Amino acid sequence: MRLTSIRWMIVLILVMTSAVPAASAAAPPGPEVSARSAALLDADSGRLLYEKDARRRMSIASVTKIMTAIVAIEHGNLSEKVTVSSRAEGVEGSSIYLQAGERIPLEHLLYGLMLRSGNDAAVAIAEHVGGSVEGFVYMMNEKAEYLGLSDTHFANPHGLDHPDHYSTAADLARLAAYAMKNPVFREIVSTEVKTVPWPGEKWHRKWYNKNKMLRFYRWADGVKTGYTKKAGRTLVSSATRDGRRLICVTLNAPDDWNDSMRLFEFGFQTFSPVRLVEKGQAFDYARKADEEGRLLQAAAAADFVYPLSEDERQQIRLEPVVTHPLDRVGEEGKRVGNVRIYLGDELIGTVPLLTRYGEEPSVWRLWPSVLQYVFGRGG
Repeated sequence: MRLTSIRWMIVLILVMTSAVPAASAAAPPGPEVSARSAALLDADSGRLLYEKDARRRMSIASVTKIMTAIVAIEHGNLSEKVTVSSRAEGVEGSSIYLQAGERIPLEHLLYGLMLRSGNDAAVAIAEHVGGSVEGFVYMMNEKAEYLGLSDTHFANPHGLDHPDHYSTAADLARLAAYAMKNPVFREIVSTEVKTVPWPGEKWHRKWYNKNKMLRFYRWADGVKTGYTKKAGRTLVSSATRDGRRLICVTLNAPDDWNDSMRLFEFGFQTFSPVRLVEKGQAFDYARKADEEGRLLQAAAAADFVYPLSEDERQQIRLEPVVTHPLDRVGEEGKRVGNVRIYLGDELIGTVPLLTRYGEEPSVWRLWPSVLQYVFGRGG
């Protein structure tokens, strides 16, 4: 069959299917939770799998220290010793009992910060890395802006209540997903027990992680707990199962451990990653062959994988947009458009289309691409 006939067959199929209205993209309802606000995020794709008032600005207590830790890790020297100030020693709330004048390695303070939630460690770290608490808070807010956390603002490095200190479940999930990409951060927050030598003392200090998710849920590998009277119980958790990482956030949650475990089970059991576009997959062909008989293709530059429920797989729609006539391009590696991926009426991603040379396709070789375009596919 000639290529022209094949192209008309594709056009006919697409015209026929374009009359079918796209389904609305509604994620399956999740479990009931005690949290005032909650979010469940697929870390790789950035998709929120569950939301309960997830964009409501709330007090967040010590889960603030996720930002404190990642800023310190990215800007500090872990082996450098931090001199504890009187301001750090005197800060209220949870403590690792620092004393002014002590010189503690930054790495050890980070363990005290994340395992025992030391507010004194937070101030000592902030003064060392940022030059002052105020300077470090500026760095925290700068990082929040860089990450696109538009509903987040920090007033301190520890999370004690302040009218200008807030975030949302959705923003905290994205922050944690970012932080968990850092191997030093991952190692710290996944540690259940840490023993460190202490200057001037005969005995080492032994810190147990307050995050009971590490013991309650077999796949948990982080992140941070928090509590103030105003914020209530706050928890940001990470769990990795079969190579997938989910981030769960519960704010003002009386039953936070069970909330988080229910949400993780909902996420892992309901959604699976599906390869919707495969790198090298061709979506259009030139009409004319070159001197060697090769045809130029518009092919996907990358894979696109997205978590979907079983029902949502039927709602996927691919829309290739080729903006340059392939017959006039005549070279490989040129961007000629993109593939838009829709879940119902919602655009969930795009993949660039690059030119490459390939063989003239037969109708049978084109058929999988046609079905992919029309119905989507698993992977």
